[in-house]
Amino acid sequence: MINSNLDKLKLYKNFYIPEYKVLFSSEKSNNSCLVIPVINEGNRIHELLEKIASLELNILVDVIIVDGGSTDGSLEENYLKSQNVNSLLLKTAKGKLSTQLLCAYAYVLEKNYKNILTIDGNNKDDPKSISLIVDKLNEGYDFVQASRFIDGGEAVNTPKSRDFAIRYIHAPVLSCFSGFHWTDTTQGFRGYSSKLLSSPEVAIFRKVFSCYELLAYLSYIAPKLNFKCIEIPSKRVYPKGAVPTKISSFKGNLELLKVLFKASFGKYNLDKKDIIK
Repeated sequence: MINSNLDKLKLYKNFYIPEYKVLFSSEKSNNSCLVIPVINEGNRIHELLEKIASLELNILVDVIIVDGGSTDGSLEENYLKSQNVNSLLLKTAKGKLSTQLLCAYAYVLEKNYKNILTIDGNNKDDPKSISLIVDKLNEGYDFVQASRFIDGGEAVNTPKSRDFAIRYIHAPVLSCFSGFHWTDTTQGFRGYSSKLLSSPEVAIFRKVFSCYELLAYLSYIAPKLNFKCIEIPSKRVYPKGAVPTKISSFKGNLELLKVLFKASFGKYNLDKKDIIK
């Protein structure tokens, strides 16, 4: 059931919410929520949730996990509830990360959350920055990006190829075309206002967003449409040795580059002819 928060998004054609199931949910406790996309993260998601609980961040954000189809048993309901997870969603539609995020965004907008934060479920990001993201959203910012590359941020064990790609390709290209100076554009640790995610001009609920497109698109379109953006310092730690990642070395990185340039050249922008008057 779509409520009035999402009804205004029907002002464009091809409005689409991916299919998902709510495996459990609790009453809303906060105006802010933390969306965690997960698929087979094993003990990494447990470590992240335990950090969040130890920092007592549940008094600031309701934790919403959206599962992409895990088979590793890491999302056992009683355990998640013991860590104060508010809701567990299961994506049943086809698609990858962007589809997962759209499932969660539809769910949290329906519940009228004011601030929507996201963090990867792989325990690389330090959740201590969550409180600062919430503060900035409450100050009136629409897009708060966590960055390991600004003063106060910290990048630990970042693979050299990835560090180079972010610093000298991805962030500069998006900065040039969006008009906002970004430094850290590939990670999902960020916060959005409900105004941004529910904007019919931004129009996130479309099938074109299925893999990694949504992250790059929002970094491009938010400044272009004069939404208020800021970066805040954060810490991101990669484990030593082999790096756990869902992105294959060559094909995956090539796809990220294609997405980057399509976003930067406005290929994901809503076509004016698709606006319903």
